[in-house]
Amino acid sequence: MRIASEADVTAAALDVMGRTDNPRLREILVSLIHHMHGFVRDVRLTEAEFREAVAVLNEIGQLASDTHNEMMLMAGSLGVSSLVCLLNNGDGGNTETSQSLLGPFWRLDSPRVENGGSILRSDTQGDPLFVTARVIDRDGRPIAGAEVDVWHASPVGLYENQDPEQAEMNLRGKFTTDQDGRFWFRSVMMIGYPIPTDGVVGRLLRAQRRHPMRPAHLHALIFKPGFKVLISQVYDPNDPHIDSDVQFGVTRSLIGDFVRHEEPHPVESMAAVPWYSLDYTYVMEPGEAILPRPPIR
Repeated sequence: MRIASEADVTAAALDVMGRTDNPRLREILVSLIHHMHGFVRDVRLTEAEFREAVAVLNEIGQLASDTHNEMMLMAGSLGVSSLVCLLNNGDGGNTETSQSLLGPFWRLDSPRVENGGSILRSDTQGDPLFVTARVIDRDGRPIAGAEVDVWHASPVGLYENQDPEQAEMNLRGKFTTDQDGRFWFRSVMMIGYPIPTDGVVGRLLRAQRRHPMRPAHLHALIFKPGFKVLISQVYDPNDPHIDSDVQFGVTRSLIGDFVRHEEPHPVESMAAVPWYSLDYTYVMEPGEAILPRPPIR
């Protein structure tokens, strides 16, 4: 092919992508060329800006490690992760069937915990949190035997793999729902936290004068054959950043009711005051149960 003008570049690229054998890959590549070439024209991308963009993509790859996923942070900070979740699950965030971000800190091999147990594995100071939850299908029927992986940041805003002061797998646990679809456990109340800002994403946020904060939330990944894997983050509505999440992850159905109690716990007499409770219902959709690839180890 011989290129006589900038328009010829797009036409030639579309011709090549249009000959891709796999229909879905062909659809994606053709659309990508349309939008990417259109973007370059819209902003009149300079050569210096193009070189900088290539350098940024290289840096994102170089920053990847067993404990850090810069690409996941970037996708979230641009709103892409939430958009993909809402396009592919539930009804766009209006019911509990809506999916949430997996986030960059899920680990595959969380330790198993009996219902009612604690997910604390090191001395973690904070107000006690008692979580009770149900897993049901879209018709309201309980789902027994579902595996529920939960994890959250500590009261200082760090996940255990970020914090050498926390024990391995602290604030992580895997539960199995009972015949009524229930699971329950003890932890400590989490707080909001900043995403890592020492890489490309941090520079982007500073250039935009955006804060790096995520509102306090509890992660869950629920697996049961015959249902789509449900990935959820339940948010504290009282967090100061509930309406400005840097990762655009807060949908209506994912806001929980973290209730603060000033009186002694009715069962756990040794629990400190104040303590918090969360009662939440997770709704699963029928489909193929495919676990995602862990972003870290």
